[in-house]
Amino acid sequence: MATLANYFSKNSDSTAIIVPGSPPLTISYRQLSAEILSFQHKLAALGISVSSAVSIALPNSYEFIIAFIAASWQRGIAAPLNPAYKQSEFEFYISDLSSAVTLVPKGAVARDDPAVRAARKYQAAIAECYWDPSSQSVVLDVKEKGKLTGMGNATIEIARPDDVALVLHTSGTTGRPKAVPLSHRNLTRTMKNIQQTYALSPSDRTMLVMPLFHVHGLLAAFLAPLGSGGSAIVPTGGFSASKFWNDYNTHGGTWYTAVPTMHQILLKHPLPSPKPNIRFIRSCSSPLSPKVFHELEAKFEAPVLEAYAMTEAAHQMTSNPLPPGSRRPGSVGVAQGVELKILDQSGKEVPIGSEAEICIRGENVTSGYINNDSANASSFTDGGFFRTGDQGRVDSEGYVTITGRIKELINKGGEKISPVELDNAIAQHEDVAEAVSFAVEDEHYGQDVGVAVVLKDGKKLEADVLRKWIAERIAKFKVPKKIYFTDVMPKTATGKVQRRMVSEIMMKKDGKAKL
Repeated sequence: MATLANYFSKNSDSTAIIVPGSPPLTISYRQLSAEILSFQHKLAALGISVSSAVSIALPNSYEFIIAFIAASWQRGIAAPLNPAYKQSEFEFYISDLSSAVTLVPKGAVARDDPAVRAARKYQAAIAECYWDPSSQSVVLDVKEKGKLTGMGNATIEIARPDDVALVLHTSGTTGRPKAVPLSHRNLTRTMKNIQQTYALSPSDRTMLVMPLFHVHGLLAAFLAPLGSGGSAIVPTGGFSASKFWNDYNTHGGTWYTAVPTMHQILLKHPLPSPKPNIRFIRSCSSPLSPKVFHELEAKFEAPVLEAYAMTEAAHQMTSNPLPPGSRRPGSVGVAQGVELKILDQSGKEVPIGSEAEICIRGENVTSGYINNDSANASSFTDGGFFRTGDQGRVDSEGYVTITGRIKELINKGGEKISPVELDNAIAQHEDVAEAVSFAVEDEHYGQDVGVAVVLKDGKKLEADVLRKWIAERIAKFKVPKKIYFTDVMPKTATGKVQRRMVSEIMMKKDGKAKL
């Protein structure tokens, strides 16, 4: 079984990475491989060795890519972090893994950035990491050695398939974030699954707009495409709808993957001339409403493929197939390289079409959370299936429909209501831009339905009018008792709706809510 080194040790002059700019930075596979090896030696000289955690607090950039892969080559553990975290958040993640070093952008130490203060508190070494145009190399400028003082000149290692290459934390919306270790075997298996799903080849070039600190961006938009011999366009400075298509066209993009929020933003912007050449559009990490699905396909004239993924599965688990396969709005497609079953709480498979918990098993799935026996006991069945926490069903052709997080289902007097299905139904209204449903307390039923709604720009709509429209389209017991109008919807850094947060904020409001 391969490690990441097998995919990125290439003696080829074909393009691997393009960083847009004036001029753009264009990197061949030969240059990429040499730079990774050089950076691996720099990490070893600092004292990074087997199982050393390397916290990477860098934005999307060439230096992030080099640092991540080099840490894995050195048998260290790459731990990407959102560079926008506050100090307390950096402290949690750095301390949780006892990070040996924290990599920060140039100038971070002089600015006394939150990541610097957090690393210093837990005696992690602090090194600024950046691209130096004059030397044409990625610099590792060690500012403080912390706990690595007196260490150095570690042996240059060769990674093994079962080495932990990456650790990411779950979002922690229901408690303390759990540390998810992913081995080289997990990652390379997911890379292979994604390549097969989308027939990725050396002629493909992805537009990378998802953050690399997230498994979606790292695996689907970067590792899998490059693992297939293709290339990636890596803009710096975050997602920009105004620059997206210019960079895509200028550098020859062929596809992109993003969250629904990004797709919706791109829908609001005019397409450039010439019209982009799009082989397919992938959507993942949050439910894509059928309405947005159809709008995307109509405007961009490309197949839209919704997928389903989790950190614990090293990202992808299911996806709608490329044409001529059937892609189904509202479904996340069929299992891709994993064994998927719908199991009840006793671990017994339910009949086709019945709803229960979506469970998976495969080589891409983590072996278990770090130092969390209780979570491991509740998250895996006796048969080794991972419990996703999502409720759903599978039809006779293997297409999966997610009906919601089990803990977020609305229980109205014993009737289980899927918030995802409600979101999709309400979003069909011509004046509604976004809808998020959730449970509200009710004296009679225990729970009833609440929904937060964002209207399209310039549109006005009364709650009673919307409620009447909804009542004409869904069963009476599903019609929302409470409708809140809001300007924006709280989301994670990757654009995923935080349903629990929406619920908490809305229920503190009365009538119209302004976030």
